[in-house]
Amino acid sequence: MQEFGLVLAITVLAVISPGGDFAMVTRNSYLHGRMAGIYTAIGIALAIWLHVAYSILGVGLLLQTSPVLLQMVKTIGALYLLYIAWQTWQHPVASPALQNQTSSQFTPWQALKTGLISNAFNPKTTLFVLSLYSQVIGMNTAMSTLLAYGLLISLAHLLWFAVVALVLSQAKIRQCLLAKQQVVNKGIACVLMLLSGILLLT
Repeated sequence: MQEFGLVLAITVLAVISPGGDFAMVTRNSYLHGRMAGIYTAIGIALAIWLHVAYSILGVGLLLQTSPVLLQMVKTIGALYLLYIAWQTWQHPVASPALQNQTSSQFTPWQALKTGLISNAFNPKTTLFVLSLYSQVIGMNTAMSTLLAYGLLISLAHLLWFAVVALVLSQAKIRQCLLAKQQVVNKGIACVLMLLSGILLLT
């Protein structure tokens, strides 16, 4: 029970801390609407299982002991954030009617894929899950418990980012953001570029 409480506390703190996933859900929720944000959250939650899988299977040990491999993961993640930042920066300012039309063209699969790729190559999540499984959880922890912790981490991400999507896609909030979309887009792009730079330089 003490181990579970520790895992839960660390997970909650890690999930709510700002990062690339938060920026991605924010971007998709206000630009493309509620369902886009929720599908992005689902993509993030699914990607968590990739981190859980290699941590349980022992590939995490290789990531911990191979700076080159870890740097590759960080570089891919940073470049992806730069790509999304550039797309966000260049996103045209549209009227609400045209924005709704554009949003309808942004499919659930595109939103899910965005969240999936964002989290899969997010070194913050990589290091968080690796640290959790290698430091906090005991060596003799049963496989069923390890999988249960993976489910906990995945659900925590899904619930948190679904709430973020629901809040930011509220009509009044979304209209306010869309009215200032040029400033908001460039702000999100700058945050993504900053996160990318931090990943590349640290």
